[in-house]
Amino acid sequence: MNKTVVIDIVGLSSNLIGTHTPFLKDWMEQNHLSIITPMLPALTTAVQSTYVTGKTPTAHGIVGNGWYDRTEGEFKFWKQSNRLVYSEKIWDKAKERDPTFTCSNMCWWYNMNSNVDYLLTPRPNYLSDGRKIPDCYTYPANLRDHLREELGAFPLFHYWGPGADIRSSQYIAKASMISDEKYDPTLTLIYLPHLDYCLQKFGREESDIINNLQEIDALVKELVLFYKKKDAEVILLSEYGITPVTQPIHLNRIFREKGWLKVRTERGMELLDPQVSKVFALADHQIAHIYINEPSLVEKVKKVLNETEGVEWILDKEGKRAKGIDHERAGDLVVVADKKSWFTYYYWMDDKKAPDFARLVAIHNKPGYDPVEMFMTSKWRAGYQLLKKKLGFRYLMDVVPLNASLIKGSHGRVNTREEDHPVLISEHASVNNSLDATEVYDVIWESLNR
Repeated sequence: MNKTVVIDIVGLSSNLIGTHTPFLKDWMEQNHLSIITPMLPALTTAVQSTYVTGKTPTAHGIVGNGWYDRTEGEFKFWKQSNRLVYSEKIWDKAKERDPTFTCSNMCWWYNMNSNVDYLLTPRPNYLSDGRKIPDCYTYPANLRDHLREELGAFPLFHYWGPGADIRSSQYIAKASMISDEKYDPTLTLIYLPHLDYCLQKFGREESDIINNLQEIDALVKELVLFYKKKDAEVILLSEYGITPVTQPIHLNRIFREKGWLKVRTERGMELLDPQVSKVFALADHQIAHIYINEPSLVEKVKKVLNETEGVEWILDKEGKRAKGIDHERAGDLVVVADKKSWFTYYYWMDDKKAPDFARLVAIHNKPGYDPVEMFMTSKWRAGYQLLKKKLGFRYLMDVVPLNASLIKGSHGRVNTREEDHPVLISEHASVNNSLDATEVYDVIWESLNR
């Protein structure tokens, strides 16, 4: 099969390719640009799962970056097992076609418990004293040791949180090239998250993102030139475009005011209690899953949502089926924000009663996605907590503000302008100018079999 590399430049849309991305501009002009029609939800884990299966969330089950597990009564956010993706993956089909085929997955999501041949994914060490040590998981296991010798520890605190920057994407890119030299896989999937951070923090104000655009452009150039020397076919793509937002919507606070959402108070802090709540929302950028434990409230919930400023779509069973997100993991209702809005997970009415994890980078503890984790209350407070760490005292890096208005960009909805849509740049003009998300699978498959 034909050696192929797929580079996922998160957040890239056609209106970002220009003066500040000279390599991407030249590569696009020399090759073929396709516009990908956004899929619902336009979120990392769901879109990546569609790209590698050719199926919608109705089939593969990834309805967002997280969901509420009704059986366990727990929120499941940013899980990593590939067994959560129910449909056959492209590498499974390729292995059946060609026993010599191998696949390397460099940080695309749902990478663990996967039957790819080589993989890298962030996986910190959680020590018994509460510390979190930056690290990664690889297969084979000794690849981790080799990468540590060559590149140092995985830069976890530059992958997400207030310190997120180009260093995490650079690490993934360099690890991909090192792995390619070592194993020469047939298909390589590479994840470059850098633009995701700056576009959510700063929106589309050019003055704030020029440096970030230049950084990702230089990194993509390095990767493309490396793989072209290996006679690989290169596919550049993105999962979604990020658009400006100005209005956070606190659905859980609205449900609490109605008496539908319940909390427990522990040590003076409030915790959302989904098992006794009649209605609650799991927020995920511009998508929210509404779980309703009391079916008689469905119409009342719809009415409240219809009256909530910033809610554009309310999808019931029929609506979910039409949009390809009708799966048991999805909420009883799925709501989509309008172009200026996004959904928070906030449920407390008084910041003094917010849970301790609200002020932490704690992606597995929160009942929803929290982009405010990219901000810091103050460098002084962070320095103070780090000093306590160095002195051996117990500490919490409680430096995340509780100010949702800081967020300037978001994604998830699909009713966006074409210039804000995700893109695919192929070396072959035979690829359609317009693609559905499910058709990206076909583009990759055709490349492998060219």
